[in-house]
Amino acid sequence: MTHQPRILIIDDEVQIRRLLEMTLGPNGYRLRLASTGNEGIAMAGSERPDLVILDLGLPDMDGLDVLRRVREWSSVPVLVLSVRSGEKDIIACLDAGADDYLVKPFRTGELLARVRAGLRHRPSFQEKDVCTIQDLRVNLTERVVKKGNEVLKLTAIEYSLLALFVRNAGRVLTHRFILEQVWGPSFAEEAQYTRVYVRQLRKKIEDNPADPKILVTESGIGYRLIAD
Repeated sequence: MTHQPRILIIDDEVQIRRLLEMTLGPNGYRLRLASTGNEGIAMAGSERPDLVILDLGLPDMDGLDVLRRVREWSSVPVLVLSVRSGEKDIIACLDAGADDYLVKPFRTGELLARVRAGLRHRPSFQEKDVCTIQDLRVNLTERVVKKGNEVLKLTAIEYSLLALFVRNAGRVLTHRFILEQVWGPSFAEEAQYTRVYVRQLRKKIEDNPADPKILVTESGIGYRLIAD
């Protein structure tokens, strides 16, 4: 079966979302929609899109801030779609990590071409149902975690945390991103949660929790699961 690329649209304008649905849907793209910046950031992590189409004029935060937040942990291609046509706006977005910039109103043919170009440059990382790191084996489909031949008993939070790291193996995840994904946006500033639960998780998955080789700390930023 041919892979249908997943596109996350972050735009609060209903008419634009409908236009994008009518343009992209019939061309084989699976779409997910977010109308606020916070919702878009959360969905960028949970949905793991192949490409993000981002508006700058969002109701809760500027799209440039959304882009910066996503770039803290993801290299997903981002196409900015905005009415702002000034050179400073375009440069600021590209400097912040946008892959492309298209000014509204746009021509549908050009949009499709920009989307195809963005998808050609997306990261090669693909999520696996089963991930093996050293003697740790995580089956995301069956929700089973083994260390050697032993099935580990993880709490719901510990499993959610480990699954998040596995899905983003090799990537640095910030404290804020982890908190929003596992506990929810209202816990974004509660960094002690990640420290406590990472410590507990290491006791179960590491040979030596005091010298972790699987789940390592990125000082002042967050954590990274070492990908084999």
